[in-house]
Amino acid sequence: MVQMKIKEILKDKIPSNLLQYIPVAYDIIGNICILEIKPQIKKYEKLIANTILQQHKNIKTVFKKFGIHKGKHRIQKLKFLAGINTKETIHKENNVSIKLDVEKCYFSPRLNSERLRISKLIKKNESVLVMFSGVMPYGLVISKNSKAKEIYGIELNKIAHKYAKENIQLNKLFNIKLYQGDIKKVLPKINKKFNRIIMPLPKGSKTYLNLASKKLKPKGTIYLYLFSEDSDFNKIIKDYSKKFKKVKLIKCGQYSPHVYRICLDLQI
Repeated sequence: MVQMKIKEILKDKIPSNLLQYIPVAYDIIGNICILEIKPQIKKYEKLIANTILQQHKNIKTVFKKFGIHKGKHRIQKLKFLAGINTKETIHKENNVSIKLDVEKCYFSPRLNSERLRISKLIKKNESVLVMFSGVMPYGLVISKNSKAKEIYGIELNKIAHKYAKENIQLNKLFNIKLYQGDIKKVLPKINKKFNRIIMPLPKGSKTYLNLASKKLKPKGTIYLYLFSEDSDFNKIIKDYSKKFKKVKLIKCGQYSPHVYRICLDLQI
């Protein structure tokens, strides 16, 4: 079947003045689709969800976002709309399989190319630390697509940590070591330094920057993720250049109008 745009299919089923609110983009994690439904079309949410199922045979479940990512685990409530009512799936990207519960674990499929970018920067026999590692997507992609010697991950969320351990076995990887707990308590007890440290927590990562810097080898690099308006890019580069020898800013996707997820590649 030739896929059609959802708006085109629903133009005779939803009032024309409401068609503008039909989502044209959504997250697909494994075989689960996650929508953002505007209040104006709430009464049509199940119709929209079932239409997506009909158009995309690889999608088996449709949820809608119910609130925002919040709390120390950055998780988001979801409401079931259509298909098979399960929140567990296996997502595939960059030669790895990532098992997770989409409601209990934070995960962004939109960062797949960014994870691959980082993996291609890793040199042979380097040691890598992933802070706030979640279900370990960065670590899995790095392990599978680089010649890193070892990859450490630290995660507070016990459920995400459990899935991370499963994902190591699922992908048959042997150079990843995981720790569960508060990074402020766990990291100081790890008696080693790293060539690369990844900090993929846009809201709050920078408060851990001094802690990360103490665990970085000479000429090592920190990858610090932030949210920023595009008008602030030059100021951010200038500010971080006061502490780091090299600062490179990479845009990793748009968060909202004029606000981007960015990665600062910081070298001491």
